[in-house]
Amino acid sequence: MLFINSKLKLSGTTRFRSLMTHDARPVSPPAICPDVILPGATLGILGSGQLGRMFAQAAARLGYRVHVYSPNEDSPAGQVANQQTVAAYSDIAALTKFAQSVAVVTLEFENISTAAADTVAQYAPVRPSGHVLHIAQNRLREKRFLEDMGIDCAPFADVTTRAQLAVAINQIGLPAVLKTADSGYDGKGQTVVHASPKGDPKAVSAADAAWDRIGRQPAILEGWIDYQCELSVLVARSPSGELAVHGPIANDHENHILDISTFPLAELESCAEAALEIGRKIATALDLVGFACVEFFLTKGGRLLVNEIAPRPHNSGHLTIDASTTSQFEQQVRAICGLPLGSTEPISAAAMVNLLGDLWQTGEPCWRSVLADPHVRLHLYGKAQPRPGRKMGHLTVLADTAEDAAQRAQAARRLLVSSKT
Repeated sequence: MLFINSKLKLSGTTRFRSLMTHDARPVSPPAICPDVILPGATLGILGSGQLGRMFAQAAARLGYRVHVYSPNEDSPAGQVANQQTVAAYSDIAALTKFAQSVAVVTLEFENISTAAADTVAQYAPVRPSGHVLHIAQNRLREKRFLEDMGIDCAPFADVTTRAQLAVAINQIGLPAVLKTADSGYDGKGQTVVHASPKGDPKAVSAADAAWDRIGRQPAILEGWIDYQCELSVLVARSPSGELAVHGPIANDHENHILDISTFPLAELESCAEAALEIGRKIATALDLVGFACVEFFLTKGGRLLVNEIAPRPHNSGHLTIDASTTSQFEQQVRAICGLPLGSTEPISAAAMVNLLGDLWQTGEPCWRSVLADPHVRLHLYGKAQPRPGRKMGHLTVLADTAEDAAQRAQAARRLLVSSKT
């Protein structure tokens, strides 16, 4: 989060003023209004993964109870929540009963049907709303929303048939990325379509293969972006319109899954305020109440292109738990409850690395190797079955610089395997 204070050292001796922003700074606490949900109330959450788990932990610290709804038994969020309903998202009776038991409902992930959100909204406010969910969960609607706002994104074309794919390839060019319109995350539902030499019939077969790989579903074709960095901005917005923005956070991926996030980086100073302003603009245009992440590509030419909008906390923001005055999860609680938003002032430069199920392939990781290091914070999600590519937890390291934190975090993760006995 390039909201750097004078105590942080960046890339040697370079220092920058804080870019942490609040658009509303009340001199005195605001008066209680109908949108305010006070501690002691029960907060509902649709979804029960690790994001719900960390939300429930943040809510508990503020004195709230949490009721989780999902179809999964023994879930990461269900393990720490006060109450859990295990039922399908299509179960109207269960959704109704759940909604009647809570003061407000928030989202843990965006692949929940708008029908489920609309059912819940009849009995409790849903924050972010079904309208925000409707836009964010479909790539074509999301791209058109950005296009209508005049916000730059990768060139794209609508693809609903194999014939349309051929037209889109002629329009966008190759290489390009074919992405399903719905239900994609961590690289799922997308594939690269590569260019072939002129006159090579394999160009046609490559398109056919790509269409088959995504299951011949409605999709978009995006132009290939030659980027220097991926980054994210975290935005909270309250019912009164108060905004708080974290970022930008630099992100590196392996096999389409986030591997490491770092902040603050001097390399992002030149685009930081522009990224924050885009985040604020999107949240306001969506009439967001709650929390969202805006993901960007920073091109080698210095342009910011919005990649995706996630109407929830984000993997890249996990380091805020240890490295920010207010974590993204506490900010989510504050925003949906109409409380004053928290300070996004940084505590330290930091880096976060994901712990995937691959680390368990040769047995249980050596936890004592990282717990012995006072600079490392270990977060495990309570998932019983490690699988390759499955997010099982993360490590956060605090240091004087983001670069040092990144090196220490990666070294700590390697120790989990190399120190096994």
